[in-house]
Amino acid sequence: MRFVAIGDSFTEGVGDELPDGTVRGWADLAAQGWADAAGEPIEYANLAIRGKLIQPIVEQQLEPALALKPTHLSFNGGGNDMLRPRTGIERIVDLFDHVVRRCDEEGVQLIVLSGANPSAGLPLGKLIEARGDRLSHAVEKRLEQRPDVLTAYNWFDRELAGGEFWSVDRLHMNARGHHRVAARVIESVGLTAPAPWWHLREIPETERLKGTAYYREHVGPWVRRRLTRTSSGDDRHAKFGGGWVELTPHAESL
Repeated sequence: MRFVAIGDSFTEGVGDELPDGTVRGWADLAAQGWADAAGEPIEYANLAIRGKLIQPIVEQQLEPALALKPTHLSFNGGGNDMLRPRTGIERIVDLFDHVVRRCDEEGVQLIVLSGANPSAGLPLGKLIEARGDRLSHAVEKRLEQRPDVLTAYNWFDRELAGGEFWSVDRLHMNARGHHRVAARVIESVGLTAPAPWWHLREIPETERLKGTAYYREHVGPWVRRRLTRTSSGDDRHAKFGGGWVELTPHAESL
């Protein structure tokens, strides 16, 4: 089994930071959980880079991912596009079609994800939610005639939209949210995810920023990047983009 993930910060794992400062996230968790549930090693690569719009994801990550000759490829994109004022839903969905077509041509099993809904904690949340609703419905409609494409839809998971699943920036899921998405991905491939992954402990309220501290730490830098046309992903490299990493089942899962 060879699993490669492409996407933006959602797939890179931002928000699920380990003690050493590296990020983990649902794709890393799903790959290890997949190996554990299947009881056999899995080769894993992750080409996702934070801050990417959907077109650069497709243009820069898809073909390198397919060149690895995976058996399975996960794809998500459009979350950063939804934060821009002029977002073309049809253009985004057409890029999903392109990914489907290329996976068909290469004989790769595609897993399509929708991101989780962060709008409850964000400025202009109603507007962002409306855009996300339209995009998610459009993607689901395009794929409803393709039951062979595996799906792990998260946008309409109302529990996952709750604040207890989100990091202090309110835009990226915390470890609790990433585990829940990983559980959904594992079950999309016909395996059983660890039951606790659906409901990890809630992060204490003291770990969340409020009021002016939140705007100073998170909203301000985001606005500055928009004004300077820069991205949080500029000059970053994929964490597992150099080739396959072999993950073996944990001993307790054997």
